[in-house]
Amino acid sequence: MTTALPATATPATDRPPRGARGLTWTVLRLHRSALIFWCLAVAAATGVLIWMYAIGDEARRGVGGCAEPVAVDGLPSCRAMEAVTADDTYRTFIALIAGALSYAIFAVAAWAGGALIGRELESGTAKLAWTQSVTPARWLAAKLAVPAVLLTAGTGAVTLLGLWARGDDDPNLVGDWYYPDVFLSTGPTAVAYPLAGLALGALAGLLLRRALPAAGVGFGAALVLYNVLERYRWEFWPTVTRAEAGGFELPRSAWQLGWADSLTRATFHPHSHFWPLQYVETCLVLTVAAVATLAAFWLLRRRTT
Repeated sequence: MTTALPATATPATDRPPRGARGLTWTVLRLHRSALIFWCLAVAAATGVLIWMYAIGDEARRGVGGCAEPVAVDGLPSCRAMEAVTADDTYRTFIALIAGALSYAIFAVAAWAGGALIGRELESGTAKLAWTQSVTPARWLAAKLAVPAVLLTAGTGAVTLLGLWARGDDDPNLVGDWYYPDVFLSTGPTAVAYPLAGLALGALAGLLLRRALPAAGVGFGAALVLYNVLERYRWEFWPTVTRAEAGGFELPRSAWQLGWADSLTRATFHPHSHFWPLQYVETCLVLTVAAVATLAAFWLLRRRTT
């Protein structure tokens, strides 16, 4: 004779974890390839910038004066200086890091539109999550919050390390402050632009709900934002006009915008305008990011209610 044992409830192991922590780990697990790539990129940039700081003094000596044929009055021999490549190495890698920070918005926007949002809507993974105790709003909030934190931490750290490695900001080595790559990689705009790319890409993903088209539209929206702000950057703060009876020359640190009256009147931004221009542009970019984020939540709510 056999006795039937009462059935016991077994815990479901295939349910998605609940709560903010569970959603965070879900996002990290789903996009672990992007996470690994981002961590490696930040680590590589950190190592390069520490190296640039270490060779900074040698690089600055490389762009100084020299004497021919032998060293004299404290100046090194020009023949010896020809063999020194520290300044070229320093200039190349500083420019490489600056360019990577400046153009990060494009990669982020394409990834957010394609892999982060568009692919999950196209495959139905998002709808499955919404039926298992995760509301659409919480799903989107986690999708945006986790990469936003990682982007802010990574770009912020690399920007601060870049300022440290740049030393005295010799324009012969690091470029003039008003060059687009230099401007966008030495202030809060370095953090704001990737966040705007994240929001624009997410909005594109929700609009199109297909990975490849959303990646393209996200990239295009980021490109428009980048080019428009670069085109009108000089208008974000009042310019300075200098007029003298005779001819004069502006310092290299001045962002020259135009000359008139036979070189007796100049319009420019002095170096002191760097931070006002940075703050205004950062506010504009973050406003775009906020509007795109609100639009994404509005669109998601409209399509899921």
